[in-house]
Amino acid sequence: MIDVSREIKFQTARSGGKGGQNVNKVETMVEGYFNPVKSEILNEQQKALVLEKLASRITSEGYILIKSQVHRSQLSNKEEVIKKMNELITSALKRKKKRIATKPGKAARENRIRQKKKDADIKSGRKKIRFTDH
Repeated sequence: MIDVSREIKFQTARSGGKGGQNVNKVETMVEGYFNPVKSEILNEQQKALVLEKLASRITSEGYILIKSQVHRSQLSNKEEVIKKMNELITSALKRKKKRIATKPGKAARENRIRQKKKDADIKSGRKKIRFTDH
């Protein structure tokens, strides 16, 4: 697992939700910004992979943004952001297993033929009845 915590820029803001008297005066929400292009931890190949797989999560400035406001303390939210960011980067760097093409089994082929015959019977029942056929 890659640890990008030292390259994350943090920003705090007031959080909504629980917090009692602290909710309006303490900045407990934490936003973490990580720039994969300028990262010194990732190599060029990893950077390209992250940019490709997380393209929808990257802002116009080139940052990956993660927010956390689930906890009442800023420190807990900061740890949550670090954890989420590391998981996101690690999952982006995992290679997909190549799919091995297989053929359908005998039972699957028989079920398909049986279903096709059943559908054909249903459709033939929808035809108009012509008296010349009888």
